[in-house]
Amino acid sequence: MTQPRVVAICGSLRAESYTRKALAVALDEADAAGGETDLIDLREFDLPVFDADDDDAGDADRLRERVAAADSVLLGTPVYHGSYSSVLKTALDYCGFDEFENTTVGLLCVSGGGFPVTSLDHLRSVCRSLNAWVIPHQAALPKARTKFDGDELVDGSDDDRVRTLGRRAVEYANIEPDPACIESTQNVGATD
Repeated sequence: MTQPRVVAICGSLRAESYTRKALAVALDEADAAGGETDLIDLREFDLPVFDADDDDAGDADRLRERVAAADSVLLGTPVYHGSYSSVLKTALDYCGFDEFENTTVGLLCVSGGGFPVTSLDHLRSVCRSLNAWVIPHQAALPKARTKFDGDELVDGSDDDRVRTLGRRAVEYANIEPDPACIESTQNVGATD
């Protein structure tokens, strides 16, 4: 069996992003569990707002190539207005079934406030519509500014949740896919 490839997509553009720090912890654990890891930092990509008439704009091909090479994808986002970030939305819009169908996906979010889980629900729905297999375990870090000392999580339970996500990304990287869900069979993109 080959090493599972775990790709994390950071949906934050901030220089000192808590999302990026948390994904680095998850990827560190995925590496320790035997995975090959890759962090996609969306600051390094030219991805204009998605236009279906120009779906190869900017660095879209480079993004799709790295995501398609993954056995597992970790999606990390800050919480904006109760949902996930627009930069992550744009990246996901450039991807589709070729990149996500039958791929294991893990979800992680950070928030400045105390209730970050709706963004994870929204991402779970997007992934299900692409017929991805979403890991039941998810990691949320409320009040993120209090969670880190440098790049390290200061609370053991937070660290354990994020590291568990990284381990699960390796553990379930090659899970046998289920039959297509009704959402994906009714999705116009599935029939193109």
